[in-house]
Amino acid sequence: MKALDDYYRFYNSNVHRGIHALSAKATDAYESARRKVANFINAADSREIIFTRNATEAINLVAYSWGLSNLKQGDEIILTVAEHHSAIVPWQFVSQKTGAVLKYVGLTKEEVPDIEQLKGLLSSKTKIVVVHHVSNVLGSMLPIEEVVSCANKVGAKVLVDACQSVPHMPVDVQKLGADFLVASSHKMCGPTGVGFLHGKFEILSSMEPFLGGGEMIADVFEDKSTYAEPPSRFEAGTPAIGEAIGLGVAIDYLSHFGMQRIHEYEKVLGSYLYESLLSVPNVRIYGPAPSASDHRAPLCSFNVENVHPTDIAEILDLQHGIAIRSGHHCAQILHRTLGINASARASLHFYNTKEEVDAFIHGLKATIDFLTSHH
Repeated sequence: MKALDDYYRFYNSNVHRGIHALSAKATDAYESARRKVANFINAADSREIIFTRNATEAINLVAYSWGLSNLKQGDEIILTVAEHHSAIVPWQFVSQKTGAVLKYVGLTKEEVPDIEQLKGLLSSKTKIVVVHHVSNVLGSMLPIEEVVSCANKVGAKVLVDACQSVPHMPVDVQKLGADFLVASSHKMCGPTGVGFLHGKFEILSSMEPFLGGGEMIADVFEDKSTYAEPPSRFEAGTPAIGEAIGLGVAIDYLSHFGMQRIHEYEKVLGSYLYESLLSVPNVRIYGPAPSASDHRAPLCSFNVENVHPTDIAEILDLQHGIAIRSGHHCAQILHRTLGINASARASLHFYNTKEEVDAFIHGLKATIDFLTSHH
């Protein structure tokens, strides 16, 4: 908040353009935020970080910029049924325009995307694999390094939706090896309206711009233009300067605690939430059970027999002041696969405590009593 306030109060100016002191200060702060993002995910070069409005725009950038020029009739795009809508819809657009085919990987009986099935779908027709790192509904985590090495064998690119992993655990893009990775500031304790794309520099350099305008050009002639090098090529117009600086400060905040520490704490808290929720009668939790070997994110999507999730969320909020989400969580395909229309979801971050989980469980039991006694 203070970082945003300082920017607008003391050096509100455009980046990369003005020669004057305020512009220079804004540019320094903006580019420093880019370096913070790069260091945070261990990118090889800060030029591999492109600021976007959110992770959704970052995925669209890859779909339009890379997808439209590299995909043709008969090519295949592999996704899982557990992808967020923002990772599905842009590829549907691309598929409709290019004739490329979307192929979906289903779930195992543990309700985790089936990696063996994914491997079986890979072929020379596969051009890109679009997968989440951690599911926002199932809480499950995918073995990205394994997916990348299998995809690379058939010459396919990999795009990782890391919205649910970057804020909660150490993420090293060089270790993961994916070609593209996206995340969103507002899930990282940062401002809304900004996110980022990480892309391997040589791939970004080969891509056409996504939006045209100032900042993304080298030279403009009457009938054509030459384009700037990445990241400028993909940052047309005035960016969300204050928000990017705010994201940089949020990264400082997360780094102060240390992502490994946050991850360890959330593992314990997430298991506590899962175990506590299991003790509630007639509750069905989706996704894998937490185990020593497999990581489960600190969230639980669940349903209670004969009670609508929206009613649960509403009463919990009104009577107990507890905020959970209900609906399809931007994952309708996944909900259909699970045979349900909607679910309730309790999500935790490192600022939550066991006491808050207890309060949620207490409120949930009272809410279920209230709703079932009124039927």
